[in-house]
Amino acid sequence: MATSKSIDRGAFRAFEHAGWENVAIQYHDAFASLTTQSIGPLLDAVSAGSGVRLLDVASGPGYVVAAAAERGARAGGVDFSAAMVAQASRRYPTVEFREGDAEALPFPDGSFDSVVMNFGLLHLGRPEQALLEAYRVLRSGGRIGFTVWAKPEEAVGFGIVLRAIETYGDLNVPLPPGPPFFRFSDPQECHQVLLQAGFVTPNVASVPQLWRLSSPDALFEIMQEATVRTAGLLRAQSREALNAIRAAIRQAVMAYQKSGMIELPMPAVLASAVKP
Repeated sequence: MATSKSIDRGAFRAFEHAGWENVAIQYHDAFASLTTQSIGPLLDAVSAGSGVRLLDVASGPGYVVAAAAERGARAGGVDFSAAMVAQASRRYPTVEFREGDAEALPFPDGSFDSVVMNFGLLHLGRPEQALLEAYRVLRSGGRIGFTVWAKPEEAVGFGIVLRAIETYGDLNVPLPPGPPFFRFSDPQECHQVLLQAGFVTPNVASVPQLWRLSSPDALFEIMQEATVRTAGLLRAQSREALNAIRAAIRQAVMAYQKSGMIELPMPAVLASAVKP
C-alpha cells in the first residue's frame, strides 16, 4: 500500500478524473444494482427527510440525490467528472448536479444540513481534506455520512480479484499511487478521521449487500471495463498473466453460484457523525 509520503496527489487525482470521464456509463451498468443498496441506511444516518438541505459529494450517476429528493430533501450533487454530472442530469432532470472538487467544495460555510458520500471517499487523493470541506459547508448540528467497502475478506468480489492478481500477476505496476483503498474499512480509522475533522459522536455500522452477477466472467469484465484503479492494474498485466487472472476469478466465483446467478457478499461500512 502507498504511504502518504509516496502519494503524488495531483497525479492521482488526474488519473482518477480521466478514468471516471471514460467509464461513467459502464459504471452505471455494472454497479447500480450494488451501490444503491446502501443508500437507504446512508440517508437514514444523516436524517435526510423533508426540507433537509443535503449535498451528495462525488455524486456519480446521481442515485443518492434522487433518493434524497424522493424523501422531500432539498438535495443536490457535486462531482469532479463532467461525464458523471451529464449522466446524472439526464437521468434525474428535476434535481441539480454540478461539477466541483470534493476537496474544495464550491459552496459557502454552513450551507447544508447533511453531507453524504456513497463510496466516493475511496477515490480522493486527500480524503481528510474532503471531510474538512464537508465540515465547513455543514451547519452546526449538521450530519455527515459516508460509505466505503468492507475489507476484502468480507467484500468477496474484491477479495477474489486481489487474490487472483497477487497469485498470477504483478501488483507493482507504474500507476499513480493513491491512499490505501481499504483504509476506511477499519471502523477505528473511520472514528479517528471524523474526530480529527472536528465531528463528534461518530458511529460506524456494517451494511449487508449482495452483488448478483449474470455469469462467472462478469466480475472480471466489470473490473476491467467499469472501474478505474483496478482496471489500470489489469491493463498493466501481460497477456499471459491476464488470462490466468481471468481464469482464477472465474473459478473462484463459481463457489457463489445460486440458481443460475453469481451472488457475492459485498458489505459496506457506513460511518456518520455530527458537526457540533
